Amino acid sequence: MTVWLLFCCQALMNSTMVGQVAMGALIGHTLAEDKTLATLPMAVQMTAVMAASIPASMLFARLGRRFGFMVGACCSIVGSLVFAAGVWRGDFALYCLGAVPAGLGFGIAQHYRFAAAEVARPDYRARAISLVMAGGVIAAVVGPELVKHTREAVGGVLFLGTYLTIACLPPLVLLLLSFAQLPPAPARPKISTPIGEIIARPAFIAAAGAGLVAYGTMNLVMTSTPIEMMFCGFGVDASATIIQIHALAMFAPGFFTGRLIQRFGVRTIIVAGAVLTAGCVVANVAGASFAHFGVALALLGLGWNFMFVGATALLATSHAPEERVRAQAANDFIVFGTVACTAFLSGALHAQAGWAMLNLMLLPALAVALGLVRWQAMRGRVASA
Repeated sequence: MTVWLLFCCQALMNSTMVGQVAMGALIGHTLAEDKTLATLPMAVQMTAVMAASIPASMLFARLGRRFGFMVGACCSIVGSLVFAAGVWRGDFALYCLGAVPAGLGFGIAQHYRFAAAEVARPDYRARAISLVMAGGVIAAVVGPELVKHTREAVGGVLFLGTYLTIACLPPLVLLLLSFAQLPPAPARPKISTPIGEIIARPAFIAAAGAGLVAYGTMNLVMTSTPIEMMFCGFGVDASATIIQIHALAMFAPGFFTGRLIQRFGVRTIIVAGAVLTAGCVVANVAGASFAHFGVALALLGLGWNFMFVGATALLATSHAPEERVRAQAANDFIVFGTVACTAFLSGALHAQAGWAMLNLMLLPALAVALGLVRWQAMRGRVASA
């Protein structure tokens, strides 16, 4: 029951982010005088996601999962309202400011997958992680549809109605959390393992490396896609539909990725995800039709899911139970620090280097991720021997 409640909470919180992805770069491009700053709001938001990792770990460690998730939902409400104020006033700086609480809320929400692993029995852990992340399937439908149907709903100000509607989603999360049976704050060990020792473990290095490449490469392409589509003559509805396809591909595999990991192993699934992401590069470079964008973003979503769920499952093997909060915080700090960088670079690279070069930059990063996973597997075999 708790896993399904977390599934619903993840769906609602992800809906706010999917909607933001569909319109954030377009709003930034409209409000910013310097068009290379079009993706700055997303970069600020992802920086806040990264910054949330350590305070979130302190909240969870001292006050438990429920209180921490409630704080995240409240941050998301504030972020949506400040976004709305920025759009209403046509103020780019105020709009970027809204990305701070919105990013903090989304950063805390990233721990729903960890909470699922904690409430599930060990043999069901990968499936629980995968299932909670599959809550994004609902977000993939709700987020873009909200953009399509509410973008001109209030006072003729584009997207103002969307942000006011999105602000109504986190209160539902607060309601659901009141029914969830979440673990209390973990007992604090008398002697803490140094964080340097935790992040130096091969399993942690491989998990964090695969996770940051999965999220970083996905975000680099996804953030600039609405802008590229605008340049190719497509409207807001078309780009929202492409983001919807992408989000469905990201989260729908969550219903079976855990089973695939159980059957084929976590490293095989990570490798498969890297291959799918490389397929996105091929599709995006091959053409600029609606079909090319759709296929590319679908492959990008599938690749992200396989790599990121695999990385999360691999991370769970890198630490003891009493180390989990610190290990999770360190992992998310690394992963979302990279995502913040790619969100900012996405707009600049798209403006300066072009769409094709932006996509080709994914390939070296994917090779690094595969190398780390291979290295960790070899280290594991040596240790076993």
